Amino acid sequence: MSRSFVLADGPSLSDLQTYLTRAARIEEGSVRLIAGSGVLAAYSAVLYPVGLLDESPTVLGLRTLAIEPGETFDAVVPVRSLLQRLARAEHDLAAGPADEAVRPTVQLPLEVHTVTWAAISPPRGGWRELPGVDVSLLERVARAGIEEVARAIPEAVGEQLVRKARSEVWGRPIDGFEHIPAGAAFAALSLGFLGEDDVRVYETGPWTRLTTRRGHVLVRRRAWTLAR
Repeated sequence: MSRSFVLADGPSLSDLQTYLTRAARIEEGSVRLIAGSGVLAAYSAVLYPVGLLDESPTVLGLRTLAIEPGETFDAVVPVRSLLQRLARAEHDLAAGPADEAVRPTVQLPLEVHTVTWAAISPPRGGWRELPGVDVSLLERVARAGIEEVARAIPEAVGEQLVRKARSEVWGRPIDGFEHIPAGAAFAALSLGFLGEDDVRVYETGPWTRLTTRRGHVLVRRRAWTLAR
């Protein structure tokens, strides 16, 4: 497996840094990197069930970037460690010759093997398009949920209660889009995926995908929610 990857240019490096910094604010854990066919797919966790009784959907962020063809790997690494290596690559790029053809090389951190959500792989094909969602609706749902979570969670409270409050708020379906939980709106807003372009929606099996020019939000519904 490759222990490094080469991004297309400096702006791609900055783009990945911005995405991972946002992801770390939501879940300061790990990111799954899948490289192949000249594309790097970076998955981050926003919401996922912990334990059999947790009814939360799985909500993942996805950002894709062009990398040098021929690099192939599937690795789960700590977000903070990867950000440190991106900063190092940025420094090396700035210290090198002022040549637009020079591409940033990023070293992979050591992998972690205890991330449960990373074992869930969204399908690559078979998606069918559904009616899109208005950007303003997702923004309203996300901001209302953020306020509700803040009111529900005192300053000092146990992790289990925090997870319960977040699960209740972000697992709630969006009015008019019962197959999309509020957590998808939170992910799209928090990861910086919402802009002026339309939010397209796709579905395959238990998975729903929200797509904009800036990235994707993937939702895997719990088994009991599949009947509609």
